[in-house]
Amino acid sequence: MATVISLLNHKGGVGKTTSAINIGAGFVELGKRVLLVDLDPQANLSLSLGIPRQPVTIYESMMGESDLTPFEAKPGLHVITSSLDLSSAEMELVNEAGREFILRELFAGVKDDYDFIIIDCPPSLGLLTLNALTSSQQVIIPLQTQFLALQGLAKIKQVIQKVKLRLNKELHISGVLATMYDHRKVLNRDVVETIQKYFGPLLISTYIRDNVALAEAPASRQDIFDYAPNSNGAQDYLEACKEIIERTAHPIQSRERFTEETPTE
Repeated sequence: MATVISLLNHKGGVGKTTSAINIGAGFVELGKRVLLVDLDPQANLSLSLGIPRQPVTIYESMMGESDLTPFEAKPGLHVITSSLDLSSAEMELVNEAGREFILRELFAGVKDDYDFIIIDCPPSLGLLTLNALTSSQQVIIPLQTQFLALQGLAKIKQVIQKVKLRLNKELHISGVLATMYDHRKVLNRDVVETIQKYFGPLLISTYIRDNVALAEAPASRQDIFDYAPNSNGAQDYLEACKEIIERTAHPIQSRERFTEETPTE
C-alpha cells in the first residue's frame, strides 16, 4: 500500500517541482516503486521529464472521464501527467458532490502498485490542493533559504489543520526541506537557523544545495540522477530520500510542533 506525500508551498520558485521529481527519482534509486502526480495546471513536472501530451491526464481522470493512466518515465517511476485544462477543474467541480475526495478515490485503484505516490501540488490553496491533502498521509514543505521563505506559512498551517480536523485524520507534516542552500551566504545560514528554531526536528537534516545541475536537468528532460548522478544535487536528494523513508517508517514524535508554533509574519 503506497504512502501518499504532498509537496506543498503556495509560494512559487521554492524548488517544489524540482523536489517532487528528484525525491521520486531518489526513491527509485533506493529500490522503491513510485507514482508522481502532476497536479499543477502549468504541467512543469510533466514538461521537465519530457513527457509528451497524453490522451488521458489528471484532468480527464478528475472529471470522471477515465481512470488514472500512468506514463512510465523510466523503470520504477510512473507519472500522471497534467495539462493546462486542469486550470478549469476547480470551476467545473464546484457543484460536484464529494469534490474534496475525487483524488483519494482515484488513488484507491493504484495504491497497491506503488510504494510511494508523490503529488506536486499547485502554487495555490484551492480545490486541487485540498484534494491532494485529503489523499495524503504526509506533507513535505520545500522552503527556499531566502529572507521571505517563511512568509505565508501561517496560511499553510491553517489549511493543514482544517483538513486534518475535518477530512483526513492521517494527515501530518513529515518534513520541511531547505532548498537552494549555499553555506557561504550568511543570509542562507541565518534563514536555516530560523527554520531550525521554529520547526525543530521537522527540518530534514540534508539541505539541498544550490546546484547548477538541478537547473539544467529539466532542460535535458531528465531527473538529477540520470542527468548528473555525481552532482551535489543528486547526493543531497538521495540523502534526503533516505531520511524521508526513515520518517515514514518511524514518524517523529514532535511532528505536530509546526501546527502549534508558527513564526510571526
